[in-house]
Amino acid sequence: FSAMPLPLIIQASEAPHRLLTSAASDDQWSHSLFALIPSWTKKVLFKRESSVNHQLPEDVSNMSVSSGFGITLQKCGVVDVEHDPQTAYITLLINNTNTLLSANITDLIILDNITGLHVQKNSGNKTTGGIQIYRKRFLQGGEHFAINYSALLDAKEMWDGRVLTLPAKLTFRSSSQNKTHLVSLTASFTITEEEKTKISYSHAIHASGFFIAFFVSLVLTCAGFFIVYRTQILKWSFHSKNQEMQHEFNENHRLEHSQFNSGDLFSEDIIMNDQIIDILSFEESGNMRQALEDFEVASLTRADADLEAFRMQICKEVIAMMMKNMVLSHSLFPHVEKRMSSIFKKQFLAMEKEIKEEYERKMVALTAECNLETRKKMEAQCQKARVANEEAEELMKKMNEKPAVEYRSLLDRLHRLEQDRLKRFLLVKQEEYFAKAYRQLAVTQRKELHNIFFTQITNATFKGELKLEAAKTLVEDYSKIQGDIEELMDFLQASKKYHLNRRFAYREYLINKIRLGDTQASALINAAATQISSLISKMERAGHLPESHSGVLLDRAEAEINSVKQKFDHDLKQEKQKLHQKLITKRRREMLQKKEHRKEQLSLGDPFKTTKEVTHYLSHWKNLLSDHTIEFEELTEKLDSEAGEELKELLFSLTEKTVEELKRVQYGVFVQELVKLSVPKMFLLEAVEEHKKEMVVKHEQLEREEHAEELLQLTRQKLSQELEMSLLEQKKLRSWEQSVFMQLLSLPLSLSEAELLRMTQELHCSFSQVDNSLAWPKIRARTLLQAFEVERRDTELLKVDQNLAMTNKQHSKMKKTGSRNRNKIDILKKSLQDKVFIYEESVKDENLDKVS
Repeated sequence: FSAMPLPLIIQASEAPHRLLTSAASDDQWSHSLFALIPSWTKKVLFKRESSVNHQLPEDVSNMSVSSGFGITLQKCGVVDVEHDPQTAYITLLINNTNTLLSANITDLIILDNITGLHVQKNSGNKTTGGIQIYRKRFLQGGEHFAINYSALLDAKEMWDGRVLTLPAKLTFRSSSQNKTHLVSLTASFTITEEEKTKISYSHAIHASGFFIAFFVSLVLTCAGFFIVYRTQILKWSFHSKNQEMQHEFNENHRLEHSQFNSGDLFSEDIIMNDQIIDILSFEESGNMRQALEDFEVASLTRADADLEAFRMQICKEVIAMMMKNMVLSHSLFPHVEKRMSSIFKKQFLAMEKEIKEEYERKMVALTAECNLETRKKMEAQCQKARVANEEAEELMKKMNEKPAVEYRSLLDRLHRLEQDRLKRFLLVKQEEYFAKAYRQLAVTQRKELHNIFFTQITNATFKGELKLEAAKTLVEDYSKIQGDIEELMDFLQASKKYHLNRRFAYREYLINKIRLGDTQASALINAAATQISSLISKMERAGHLPESHSGVLLDRAEAEINSVKQKFDHDLKQEKQKLHQKLITKRRREMLQKKEHRKEQLSLGDPFKTTKEVTHYLSHWKNLLSDHTIEFEELTEKLDSEAGEELKELLFSLTEKTVEELKRVQYGVFVQELVKLSVPKMFLLEAVEEHKKEMVVKHEQLEREEHAEELLQLTRQKLSQELEMSLLEQKKLRSWEQSVFMQLLSLPLSLSEAELLRMTQELHCSFSQVDNSLAWPKIRARTLLQAFEVERRDTELLKVDQNLAMTNKQHSKMKKTGSRNRNKIDILKKSLQDKVFIYEESVKDENLDKVS
């Protein structure tokens, strides 16, 4: 992405409250930020005075960049040079209000370079490398997000002509166009320093007395104000300290309760699920399956993240419950439990922060790596296309106009297909990279949690705060409870997989119904349109209509039919837009009601507060999460079904209107014209009646088209069986784990207590990895499928090139130059057609078994 900065010159007096504007380039991927912001904002940003004639000692330039997803990043600012030290007022703005391109984006990370600046007040996390980091989990389409802060310029490091280059980089995930992308944008920002020379003038000595007196009085006045100010500051400070202490108390108190009460994840699920309405409403029929598959991978990835968050929270709360139970059983002093619980909390928070930062670093690094790989591959593809185009230009000089146009059209189509398939391959490959990185971090987090627990037990035992027998009991209970947690997570994961697969099987069924409806609508409209030209041709063949009149009427009929079809397309697009908004509003309303109902259920009793039994606690969450999942899936299927029905009704309503309009054109226009041209009425009536019967038969034939209900039922039965098998296999695996664990503990090994504890810790770290993510199998299968397709295409394309070379060699022996050129053109066209067919052909079902 690229944009050209536009440096501006403004008066220093305006600096603290003014933003510098910038102009983005005319590149197709760059869009001006100011085309997206509200009108009142434009008035502020573009307001300038004509009397500007002094250049700032610091020349600030900035830049806005925009992605193909409608997301615009801008870093802009201004320097106040009238005060010492000089202050820069900087704004970071992320705009997602492009009504045509905006989509919901997640995992926003801003890396803001502040080298050479001393930031005053901001909410970012400053790093040692001169970078401050801002994070935002979610930004909805139609919203913007701004960060403002001020910074002092380092006066010691200033010199004339020094340029501070302070870019800002944004990375985020976008699911626009029903595909998941990790996107990176960088906005440039520079401050150019210029030397400012101050000139002092000599005055009369008597004026010095005035300035001295003025200075003394000013000092005394400031001292008075300072005393009053400090008094107020002490009051405010005391009040703020109380607020901070209260906030800290609230935060600590909140940690004592289950964090499953948070509705943020649920809210994002609601917004994410809106995408199915986008697919059903706006996606082309041929692309619906691909869009649904991409959406499925995004949903599976999201489910993995939610399950991992559940796992971590359950583990932390179980540890807290175990420590409290130790106090109740008089195995641990209350003050020791309080101190250890405090250490656990701090270390868990530090672990989560470290994992989060590591995740962000990995995402930034992978994004840069993938962007570089994509750029290299695309540049190579574009270079290949340029060479082919140059060769084609030379060849087309020897062709006639019509063959040249056909050849050029085929070549452009081939190049588009090559780029599309390459982009698809790179996207799936990048998905695999990110899935691997996420899985590695998830496993690391699980192992680190076990390490924290065992380290604290070891330390407490070494210090004498925890008796050896109590420590053994605690570790035994922990081992048993970890088995229960793994069993719970196995159940939740298998259940989530079942419900998501069931959900997407039903959505695939809906897509098949919509595609069938599109086919039926096109068939009815085309049948009604064909009858008009058929009627005219039939009258001509019967000798009732002269050929000259027939040609005029056929041209007029074509124009009328095109007009009706264009109106149908326009009306369908408009009505789908209205229905889309209605469906989204209804969907969010009902899902938010379900969210409120869930909150009420949670508020009735938090098991973390109401029970001392860990088993009861785990059982409670198993039942609650299972019930919630079932209710949510039932509501989702109901809303999906209603959306599909309303879209189907809309399509067939407009189709009927269009068919009626075509009938009106046939009976009210062309039949009347034929009567005026003396075509026998009886003959016309017979033809019209025959057409009516044909339309009735067509309707009945389309209504008898085979539906996919039976296939849907078979798929659901298969998913139920897979759920049972998955739970059974995972249960066997956990039993084997427990058996191995007990056998190792019972071995006659001469191990110290510390070594035994370390062995137990390693076993838990290993057993916590014996599961599979929901998204990984799907992502891996997509990668293998794409690799297989690439290999198959390369093999087929090589055969085409070899055949072309052999054919060219044979035709080069022809003696007549003209004949040889014509044959060469035909051969090249045939070669392009074969290549286009290879790219458009998908993997056949019988070849899927080869993908392994």
